[in-house]
Amino acid sequence: MVGQRGGVPHGRGPAYLRARARALIVLPLLPKAGESLAPGVLYAIDSGDGWICYGQAAPDGTIGFFHHRSHKATAPADLLKRPILARFSVSPPSIDRALHAGVWRRLGGFDVVEDLLEPMAFVQWPVGTLTVSVWGAGDQSWNARVEDPAIQAIELMAVWDAQEHVPARLRVEFGSDPLTSQVGGPIWRERLLREERARQHPDAPWLRLPDDWVKTIPRDQPT
Repeated sequence: MVGQRGGVPHGRGPAYLRARARALIVLPLLPKAGESLAPGVLYAIDSGDGWICYGQAAPDGTIGFFHHRSHKATAPADLLKRPILARFSVSPPSIDRALHAGVWRRLGGFDVVEDLLEPMAFVQWPVGTLTVSVWGAGDQSWNARVEDPAIQAIELMAVWDAQEHVPARLRVEFGSDPLTSQVGGPIWRERLLREERARQHPDAPWLRLPDDWVKTIPRDQPT
């Protein structure tokens, strides 16, 4: 975990020590690094696979994660020049827990990058239907079919846990984990997850796909 201190958990042997040493990333501790979603706050996140990822709080309360990761801490001035790879909602209390656990580290407050200034759209997908509601800026909404090409990159409406979910999500975004992992986000990947669950559990009627389901075409993953 990022900036983790202290001894080895009770009962963990030499193999654990070697594996953890390979994955451990140390960042400088900063004072008063409490949870905050104030616009412009910058975070470093241990994605659990030897990389540090980075995100910034947007004015609408979401966090945008930069298309950049590193083995050593990257200067904020360099980070803020990078494009946004993914953007979604993260639970504020979970950010506080992740900071205390060392999985997240607050790097300070900076000007919000241009890509995060506008509110983002979300898709609400009710259970048992292929008709979704798309929510854009200004609380405007419209309906669409879930396979509509125009909405495939839009995020499913959800709140992610900073410690339990975000590192896995970032590994998928950067292509470290396969698409069949239980991590969704954009609508095209949520569709893939439902197809995979239906394939793995053919006898589960609640996971069966509707007759008019349109098969998803996977997209290339960033590297």
